[in-house]
Amino acid sequence: MEFVDWVVANEKVVRMSCFFGMIVIMASWEYLSPCRALLVPRAVHWANNLGIVFLNSFLLRLAFPAAAIGVAMTAVEQNWGLFNYYSVSPVLAIIVSIVVMDLVIYLQHVMVHAVPLLWRLHRVHHADIDYDFTTGARFHPIEIFLSMLIKFATIILLGPPVVAVILFEVILNLMAMFNHGNVRLPAAVDRFVRWFVVTPDMHRVHHSVNDDEANSNFGFNLSLWDRLFGTYRDQPRDGHVGMTIGIRKYRDARDVTWLPGMLWLPFRGKISDYAINRRQWSDDE
Repeated sequence: MEFVDWVVANEKVVRMSCFFGMIVIMASWEYLSPCRALLVPRAVHWANNLGIVFLNSFLLRLAFPAAAIGVAMTAVEQNWGLFNYYSVSPVLAIIVSIVVMDLVIYLQHVMVHAVPLLWRLHRVHHADIDYDFTTGARFHPIEIFLSMLIKFATIILLGPPVVAVILFEVILNLMAMFNHGNVRLPAAVDRFVRWFVVTPDMHRVHHSVNDDEANSNFGFNLSLWDRLFGTYRDQPRDGHVGMTIGIRKYRDARDVTWLPGMLWLPFRGKISDYAINRRQWSDDE
């Protein structure tokens, strides 16, 4: 348990080291062996996508100083949640907690595609006309706030060990950058790996302009959920190099690349019916 105690005591160092370390790894991989040519200059794309990441981090720190780790600590102190009520093996509690929190992320992802008002927020993520590791952290601040509230509720109900929340946060951040990478694994490796976790090729399908492809492969970490709930799609119909990334309506860099356009995007156009059920995105989307 010494390692667990060390992780909890050095939570910020662990998270920041993993975050910036993964940026270096993915940026180097994309530079040396990109899957697709970028439509927007790399420096502009990275500056704006990472700009909204740091804006979100600043706003979250203001709104929720304790964040998910603080809620997990409070849940332990107050005996809130399943694992604080029932005594189980710490290892089992950590594993189950990570898996359950990943399932919640999957269900939340389906929800933000299905509900029109939430889709308006989530389309900031999808409107990126390029697909690289910075896309994985590109979300509107309001969606980040809603996601954090859902995470808080999950922690309070589940009562996960604090270290499980830390590990989940680290894994989710690393996997989001990995599976949004502008890279490709060798075909045989990809076929094997995606039985367990989401690969760049698997998730890239989800960022297609074609609505049936965009409404598939919702997982961020474990690939199990898409296979289990019937939302799995193997490959894009136009291939990974030929497919078009983004949303048909929004192709202008002022709307989808620059930070002010991203922040304003949810408030453009009309609210229509359930987004996930339509065969084509309308001009208002």
